[in-house]
Amino acid sequence: MRKKILFICGSLNQTTQMHKIAEELPEAEHYFTPHYHDGIYEFYRRLGILEFSILGDKMVRRCMAYLARHNLPIDYKGMNNTYDLVVTCADVVVPKNIRDKDVVLVQEGMTDPENFLYHLVKTFPFLPRWIASTSTFGLSNAYRKFCVASEGYRDLFIRKGVDPSKIAVTGIPNFDDCAGFQRNDFAFKHFVLVCTSDARDTFKIENRRRVIENAVKIAAGRTLIFKLHPNEDAERATKEIRRYAPGAVIFESGNTEAMIANCDVLITQFSSTVFVGIALGKEVHSNYDVGELRRLCPIQNNSAARNIASVCREILEGEHRPAEANAEKARVLTPFRPILQAANDSALLAK
Repeated sequence: MRKKILFICGSLNQTTQMHKIAEELPEAEHYFTPHYHDGIYEFYRRLGILEFSILGDKMVRRCMAYLARHNLPIDYKGMNNTYDLVVTCADVVVPKNIRDKDVVLVQEGMTDPENFLYHLVKTFPFLPRWIASTSTFGLSNAYRKFCVASEGYRDLFIRKGVDPSKIAVTGIPNFDDCAGFQRNDFAFKHFVLVCTSDARDTFKIENRRRVIENAVKIAAGRTLIFKLHPNEDAERATKEIRRYAPGAVIFESGNTEAMIANCDVLITQFSSTVFVGIALGKEVHSNYDVGELRRLCPIQNNSAARNIASVCREILEGEHRPAEANAEKARVLTPFRPILQAANDSALLAK
């Protein structure tokens, strides 16, 4: 019998990565689902409180539309089959129904910086990881293998406490062949590109006026293009750009990677798109240290999906052993457990 694999998707970037991995496993039966969770946050989702995250209806609809467009079989929340393997792009929270499964975790892109909330979660492990956003990515230990972008990220995750034996440096789809983005039909060339952030829409702090004025300064009279984040308030962002950078070109949608390939200068904040600029040798401005970004940059092997599929195949074909998802259940055994259980069982995953 063919083995069954559930691919848990999310944003468009996450969803296309899952699709590419599935294509490298033709011998298995594939099913796909948007990102999901259980517990009290399902109630919050229904109230519309989680629209800023990949758990919100807007992101779920985008994911479903992509899956339908590509005729991919959907099993929402993985409820209709028994799966031999689960491949997911997120472990900030681990749904209950995959905790006894073999799981392969795939890095999607850049992780958030280790701020106060990250250190708070590390100090008090009974706190839900989601409060520190993706800075706690990989820390669930609820997976058999963790496929990461580069040796630099391998070192980063080990420093955070991830078991080195579980990490496989595979590269990550969508960022493993940045040179290919140079073949495009985007009309503009030799400009300064700003890829904006959804920080304000995900309850982070951003001084957008300062970002825009700094971009104008860097452009120094050159053509300035703003590519808006798909998750931000486009109307608000457009008004701000018109006010502080009159004459700038604004794109609400479009091929971001093609824009980066054609620009001379890339300005980002906390965005994985910076890796495309780094890989293509662009002048890059970021909230992160650029030297550190070069160390973390995903390897350019043009075979990340194939490498991840090989990791999946090894697990499917190897001797089965129970998934180590019990690590997730054992995290909290404190007097606060009745209060915190819902938060530990499910969480927001902002992106």
